[in-house]
Amino acid sequence: MKGIIVFLQSDTIKHNPYHDPAINACLSSGRMNEDSSPAKTAQAEEDARRRRVRGLLQLLESEYLDERWKAAEALGSIGDASAVQPLISALQDPFVDVSWLAAKSLGQIGDGRAFDPLLRALRSEEKWLRIGAAIGLGDLGDQRAVPALLDAMRDKKALVRKHAAWALGRLGGESAKEALRAALDDPDKRVREAAAEALKKLNAPS
Repeated sequence: MKGIIVFLQSDTIKHNPYHDPAINACLSSGRMNEDSSPAKTAQAEEDARRRRVRGLLQLLESEYLDERWKAAEALGSIGDASAVQPLISALQDPFVDVSWLAAKSLGQIGDGRAFDPLLRALRSEEKWLRIGAAIGLGDLGDQRAVPALLDAMRDKKALVRKHAAWALGRLGGESAKEALRAALDDPDKRVREAAAEALKKLNAPS
């Protein structure tokens, strides 16, 4: 898989999908007239949302890498179920810049169809796709992901372990807590901190 992700801040990638003319055109399509009635405004907003989704789905298949990764990220923010299958396909994009964001967005949308593809992505040879899959599985909230995330806690890459710890903190369960307690002795400070934060969340009174 090709790709170099160049936008790094601390140890998390930051993208702004909105500083791009093609993306902006999709996101700003159909903005409301302030004088519209509530019913007309609601319908117009829904029509505009659908147009934005259609436009972003087209950009997800663009020949241009910049448009594909920005579309993959923006589709997660919108959360439309019609984007699930195209984002699952985008997990196979030849550039990890796109695929890892597709994994994150699938988690944001929260559709169960993404579970098996994200589980496969967690076993990818690409570090950033494994990270995206861990985040996606954590957001998806399906307890069946716990065994795979426990395996990810033994990943050779610290950032994968860190995000697996975060995901286990979202899913919970005794096996997750046990792995997180063990991760308090991880050689990487970022993993130890993520494990401590996850345990704090799991042990907090409901």
